[in-house]
Amino acid sequence: MTTTLAMCPAMGSLSSPVIFGAARRPIASESRSGQLHSSNTLAKVAAVAESDHELMQRIGQGDRDACQLLVERHLDRILAFAERTLGNHSEAEEVAQEVFTRVWLHAARWKRTEALVTTWLFRVTMNLCLNRIAKHRETTLEGRAEPASAGPQPSAQIAEKELSWHVNRALQELPEKQRIAINLCHYEGWKNSEAAEIMDLSLEAVESLLARGRRGLKKKLSAIGPDLLRGET
Repeated sequence: MTTTLAMCPAMGSLSSPVIFGAARRPIASESRSGQLHSSNTLAKVAAVAESDHELMQRIGQGDRDACQLLVERHLDRILAFAERTLGNHSEAEEVAQEVFTRVWLHAARWKRTEALVTTWLFRVTMNLCLNRIAKHRETTLEGRAEPASAGPQPSAQIAEKELSWHVNRALQELPEKQRIAINLCHYEGWKNSEAAEIMDLSLEAVESLLARGRRGLKKKLSAIGPDLLRGET
């Protein structure tokens, strides 16, 4: 999935949200000489090799280029994780905006001895999603549109789209923690132990959530995809 880039909040306006859309990348300050453009570009190229920890240190010093690079590295995964957890693309974008705004606001307090930056990003995303789920707990799936009627597409493609829709719907019907565990381990590729760190749970608790989530999905999908998750218990 390709997404538009988020922009880090402008320095001096820390409460500004991360912006999705057609905005241009941040460049050298308007007060700087235009001759700095070349050195700024070289700095961006060199920054690609920097670790997330090093980028967090630079962000903590007010470096917008470092913040933008961190966004470019992780936005797609954060957005996909939020969308599968919430089942709503617009809300997922809002969550991603808030995640990277928090990066900008709190990077100065980041310590290298803490969890991986990616672990922290997913933990923040998870908590923001859970907050939204709690606020919309009364929302049901009744308003969801059924899969669009098939046009002149190959039958295999139609079946794949319909199956994908049913899988996503079944995932949204799982309890929140089971949904997040499945999302992290099966969609995002985190190890069970890493998911446990993100969710702040024991390894045994995460494995239990995964097992119950898989059983729940198999039960919900048995009528339309009996071979789905074959071998999972």
